[in-house]
Amino acid sequence: MAVVRTIERSFAEARERGDFRLVHYSLQNTHAHLIVEADDAGALARGMMAIGARIVRAVNRVFGRRGRVLAERFHLHALRTPREVRAALAYVLLNARRHARQLVGVPRLDPASSGRWFDGWRWKPPASANGMPVIPVARARAWLLTIGWRRHGLIDPSEVPAGKA
Repeated sequence: MAVVRTIERSFAEARERGDFRLVHYSLQNTHAHLIVEADDAGALARGMMAIGARIVRAVNRVFGRRGRVLAERFHLHALRTPREVRAALAYVLLNARRHARQLVGVPRLDPASSGRWFDGWRWKPPASANGMPVIPVARARAWLLTIGWRRHGLIDPSEVPAGKA
């Protein structure tokens, strides 16, 4: 869990760059899912390079090593409709449920995701204490990520999200 907290501290420092915002994330063992907003393609490229560099430094710092951490560049999927944004939010924030790590008992928020700061839950599930003094994500500005997706209903923490959005 130390690597998650270190990455979250790095995210907090880079979550908003004016033309780029890290809005939500889920950290997996071998990859990360990010939902970001960018004003244009250049802002997206610069923002993702900055986030990638921070992830590399954080992982290397925790494991006391140097060198390459990320095997690939990011995979881009532009979200264009309210339904698509809702599906992506559910997929990212409930990824632990999708991979059956959390299907029994009361749904809990994935401690390696930004679900603790998400305000679109149908009901607020319990979260583990994380000790994060600063929120590692920026507030969304785009209509799709603030209001539009809500047309399709708030997200139930007990949902098991469908395939990749």
